[in-house]
Amino acid sequence: LFLGYVGIDTAGIGAIIASCSVALGLALQGSLANIAGWVIIIIMRPFKLGDFIEAQGMSGTVEDIRLFYTYIATGDNKQVMIPNGILANGNITNYFVKENRRVEQTFSIAYEEDVAKAIEIIENTLKANALVLEDPAVFVRVSEYADSSINIIARCWTKSENYWTVYFQMLSD
Repeated sequence: LFLGYVGIDTAGIGAIIASCSVALGLALQGSLANIAGWVIIIIMRPFKLGDFIEAQGMSGTVEDIRLFYTYIATGDNKQVMIPNGILANGNITNYFVKENRRVEQTFSIAYEEDVAKAIEIIENTLKANALVLEDPAVFVRVSEYADSSINIIARCWTKSENYWTVYFQMLSD
């Protein structure tokens, strides 16, 4: 009111203030979304430090949850920063939230081989592995009669922290 009284165009100043407010709001939009995402992550706890997660096309171990970004270390030891805003609003797969995980492999044998014997060998190998849980029981069955092989699916359960050990043991034993 005073500025108009002394002859300064208040409409122009009002337009400048409005433009600055819009620019500031747009500039802060991503930051505010990240802060809101951080609050959601802290309250909802979809993961914690040390968990192995998959989110936004990346996977790795959660190393730090900060105000704007969550830091994960990938399997090949790269550090990835995922903005909390999109992280909190996207799909998150947490591989360590459950105590046990199912390990699954498919084995192929030739049609002329003894299917029952192959199933028995796979089943006995899994049951002999100390890291494979007895309950739920090991599952080994024919899954497909493919063009050039018979495919046998093998499923077993292990502690989440032993998943990769059992996975690779299934391939080498």
